[in-house]
Amino acid sequence: MNSQAKPTVELKNVGTNWTVVARLAWRYLWRNYRRTLIMLAAISIGVWAMIFMTALTRGMVDDMIESSVKTFLGHVQIHHPSYRDDPSVNNSMPAPSDALQDYLDASSLNWGSRVRVPAVVSSERESIGVLLMGVEPEKEKMLSKVDSQISSGRFLESTEDRGIVIGAKLARRLDTELGKRIVVMSQDPDNNIADRGFRIVGIYSAEIAAQEEQYVFVGLATAQAMLNIDNQISELEIQGSDYRYVDELLTQVSILEPDQEVLPWTSVDPYMESLLNVMDSAIYIYIVVIFLVLSFGLVNTLVMAVFERVREIGLMLALGMRPNAILRQILLETFYLLVLGLLLGNLLVLITVWPIRDGIDVSIVAEGMAMMGGGSTIYPAVYSQDVFVANSVVIVLGLIAAIFPAFRASRYDPVRALNKS
Repeated sequence: MNSQAKPTVELKNVGTNWTVVARLAWRYLWRNYRRTLIMLAAISIGVWAMIFMTALTRGMVDDMIESSVKTFLGHVQIHHPSYRDDPSVNNSMPAPSDALQDYLDASSLNWGSRVRVPAVVSSERESIGVLLMGVEPEKEKMLSKVDSQISSGRFLESTEDRGIVIGAKLARRLDTELGKRIVVMSQDPDNNIADRGFRIVGIYSAEIAAQEEQYVFVGLATAQAMLNIDNQISELEIQGSDYRYVDELLTQVSILEPDQEVLPWTSVDPYMESLLNVMDSAIYIYIVVIFLVLSFGLVNTLVMAVFERVREIGLMLALGMRPNAILRQILLETFYLLVLGLLLGNLLVLITVWPIRDGIDVSIVAEGMAMMGGGSTIYPAVYSQDVFVANSVVIVLGLIAAIFPAFRASRYDPVRALNKS
């Protein structure tokens, strides 16, 4: 009698003994190892697809936004409060205060002042409207790509440089070339014509051809002297370390420049902000959709696993194992399966992303990428929050998918389960 009662007591205690339930779940997981391996392969490939495609999308979006940041956008811009409504010399502002300069220099941030006003460029044969950019050459090299895009000649050497840098497309439209002179005309604060002749010292070729006929560059001091605005500037651009996190920088700059309009890049270029928000939403939808497809296979596998063990489950219930213990055992089997699949999937991501960390050449579709503001190379970007979201979705939805078969198994009638053929 004592020997027959002992197993019943132990099985009753299984309901409260997580160690025993966990051991049973692990052993049952590998009873049909072929099915387990197939499901592991499906989960790991699904996880890899989620994170890898997300990394490519992130890389593409990052490249587009960084290209925009390097196209005179920056992370934070400072203007006269009326400048964006009327970008004329009348809405210029003083040079940055000593307090702001000290803060920016101490923070090791890239920053620079510009004069940016509408102008007309004239050659012997043509006149074209452009944006005149008076820049600080050494700082501009850190803020934009113009210096690296010089295809012939040189970039500006100082703020007093008497030369001008124009785009290749603008040079063709003006029917001019390196070394020739052109005339730049704009308007000074007294509404008088301000003009000056410049010799072309450099021609640049931008990634987006439209920029080549939109911007011309001269030294900051030269532009200020031409426009009669002393030390006034149109804007000050600041670049932080990450375009996604500019709130702290924005707050500090706003405190130091309370009389001017201080804006983040998202306000200066709402289109890029919309693109970022759409991509973020699309990525999370993509992750959920991928796993929903995967979950059908997972549920089918769990249902079949439970169906094959009806008599075993009935026997354990008949011997006194509690239904809650059956429920926990099947959920633990699912948890083990999901965790192993996640480990393999994340490892697969590392194996596939590491070799292409230096970029994927997509020059075959370079024109299409340029239209969207991207370059000819995509650098995969694996973000920790994307990995966390993908792994969390797999665990949470996987366990939710396992609840039905686990609950069904725990509610079997022992007599009927034992008699099931």
